[in-house]
Amino acid sequence: MTVDSTAASKPRRSSSTKRTRAKQPTADQPQLVQLLTPEGERVEHPDYSIDLTAEELRGLYRDMVLTRRFDAEATTLQRQGELGLWASLLGQEAAQIGSGRALRDDDYVFPTYREHGVAWCRNVDPTNLLGMFRGVNNGGWDPNSNNFHLYTIVIGSQTLHATGYAMGVAKDGADSAVIAYFGDGASSQGDVAEAFTFSAVYNAPVVFFCQNNQWAISEPTERQTRVPLYQRAQGYGFPGVRVDGNDVLACLAVTRAALERARSGQGPMLVEAFTYRMGAHTTSDDPTRYRGDEERELWEAKDPILRLRTYLDREGFADADFFTALEEESDALAKRVRDVVRSMPDPDDMAMFEHIYADGHSLVDEERAQFAAYQASFAEEGH
Repeated sequence: MTVDSTAASKPRRSSSTKRTRAKQPTADQPQLVQLLTPEGERVEHPDYSIDLTAEELRGLYRDMVLTRRFDAEATTLQRQGELGLWASLLGQEAAQIGSGRALRDDDYVFPTYREHGVAWCRNVDPTNLLGMFRGVNNGGWDPNSNNFHLYTIVIGSQTLHATGYAMGVAKDGADSAVIAYFGDGASSQGDVAEAFTFSAVYNAPVVFFCQNNQWAISEPTERQTRVPLYQRAQGYGFPGVRVDGNDVLACLAVTRAALERARSGQGPMLVEAFTYRMGAHTTSDDPTRYRGDEERELWEAKDPILRLRTYLDREGFADADFFTALEEESDALAKRVRDVVRSMPDPDDMAMFEHIYADGHSLVDEERAQFAAYQASFAEEGH
């Protein structure tokens, strides 16, 4: 589903539809672009607007629902021992689908390791994301086939890759933009600061999209910065904006504007999508050790899928048949993911000890032997 704001056919609004201006922030609150409230009410913003057809709205809803279902299946598969690790995007669907649907085919994406929704928008088969987390490949897709780079595990380094690529795009005179995804934790990395500097100096056509889910593993954002993250852009000489990261319409509108700004030669821009990580940082993390249930419950009421569902229901933009068909499609996707993952080969447990040193090393040899003995103990217990 490609969103086109210029489509001639617009959704027919019911007589109850009301569009009000978004509430203005108080002096101690940062600006926040919002077009759809947590209650599913459509509001206007003076700087960013969007007008979508009913079909486009249903498409955004479908994207988020299927992305969440895929993510849930991957988490379950990891718990069953089919994946070594998984980084869930639960709660961040609007930020990823909204920004992902703002991209043109010729734009280039540099993700981290959590951009499963953006991968979906770039037509990367969801099952291709899982091979790396199973340990059987180093990525699973050709980055140039979808203009979607391989997942980057090193925190923040992809912002430098994106900046360099964008500088190349500018030198080639291409009419396209680059987007780099990273989290609030990565914003503290030196690589991100360097990327900001180079992109500003060289006026690179790059959008920095920060998903501020408020937790860098167990460290809250307030322990990393004294100012809202989007305001950091001012120090580098380019604009920044904070958007409601649980509002798919606002994320789409703001990212589209930022990308168009980059394409037109106006340089980089920072978009901070203020959202929330509903689950663990990864499946190796236990969020109950550093945050309470009250915080999660507060953000559950701001669920990005629920608010769009409420809007669709209220305005009559989707009927029961649509939701039934989507549920069936979701079940089919989940089954395909399970079948594909379980048909993948088992990873080579000893491969991590190879190619560490050119001529070998006694410590690596010792560790290899210890791990081999550990693995063998499971076979012995099975007998």
